[in-house]
Amino acid sequence: MSEKAFNEKVFNWQLNRKMDYKYPESRPVKQAAWVFDTNKCIACQTCTLACKNAWTAGKGQEYMFWNNVETKPWGFYPLGYDIKILEKLGVQKWEGDKYAGKTIFEGAPYGEEILGWMPEKEDWAHPNIGEDEINQQIKDKASFGLPHTNWMFYLQRICNHCTYPACLAACPRKAIYKRKEDGIVLIDQDRCRGYQECVRACPYKKSMFREYTGNSEKCISCYPAVENGYQTQCVINCIGRIRISGFKSTWNTPREDNPIDYLVHFAKVALPLYPQFGLEPNVYYIPPIHVPEVFNKQLFGPGAKKAVELYHKATQDKKLIGLLMLFGATDRIVHSFKVEGEISDGQCIGYDEKGVEIVRVPLTEPVIIRKEYDEQLDVQRFSVT
Repeated sequence: MSEKAFNEKVFNWQLNRKMDYKYPESRPVKQAAWVFDTNKCIACQTCTLACKNAWTAGKGQEYMFWNNVETKPWGFYPLGYDIKILEKLGVQKWEGDKYAGKTIFEGAPYGEEILGWMPEKEDWAHPNIGEDEINQQIKDKASFGLPHTNWMFYLQRICNHCTYPACLAACPRKAIYKRKEDGIVLIDQDRCRGYQECVRACPYKKSMFREYTGNSEKCISCYPAVENGYQTQCVINCIGRIRISGFKSTWNTPREDNPIDYLVHFAKVALPLYPQFGLEPNVYYIPPIHVPEVFNKQLFGPGAKKAVELYHKATQDKKLIGLLMLFGATDRIVHSFKVEGEISDGQCIGYDEKGVEIVRVPLTEPVIIRKEYDEQLDVQRFSVT
């Protein structure tokens, strides 16, 4: 716009600078957050079905996948959701760890507040497009190495429950709000009139319109469970144990014994998706270690290279190993953790909000080799691992 759309200046720690936003900075007491390890995902879609069964099994929700797993670089839900907004945003740049480009709040064209686009109905029709497709055709005499010449990886996506949600800023009815107690972003179904400005504004396209009710809907962070100390459905049903959810402290007061804080602010191995959009999303990813650095940087920002290096050296950090073992080990929210012993024989212990132990896992997964013949049961075993 020729005139500034937003007069408020808020600090975005992921960009390491202040930026324009519609409303004053107002951070929750604690922020619901997630960490996904892209290196362990097998795209079984158990998370997708768990979410679908819990929240979007109703009439008019058939096309909705609040949780989806897409294959990068060719997978999108809806079609081209990130490519289109990246093209609209144009070439931008990072100067070290500071973003020197424009966000979607700062790069809006004349007459608009937010740089966005509205998907067509057909764009939602192919949630699994590009599954398992690699970046390019395998050439003759191709060799194997890191990063891979031919590659793909699985990207798990839910609503980011952003600190500066585009959906919230775009809603003319003020039907979207961010809860002060936990930072969960929700749509007030009584106030919503289905204008779909939230759908247009969200660069991740995680606000979706339901024609049957005439309202927009989105991931609710399984808040009935979260309010009772449990992790979200997509997390507890993940058979690959790639996920953990909990609460993140504010960026300037992180706690080293908080699992999310440690992964994001101390180890810095977990990074946000497309931080350059400016929303300060609260879903964090451990980047894939086999993907070219330039692609990881585009998705996860300038910290991607170091995060991959740290993941390679994870065994040098007992706390990091302990937390990775803690993924999927309990359905309860782990508010704090402690590591005891060494990598070979140590344990990671998780505690609830009151400091009561709720889970204990080994730092090294035990390997048990069973004898081929069991004398007690008088049977031969086919599998001895």
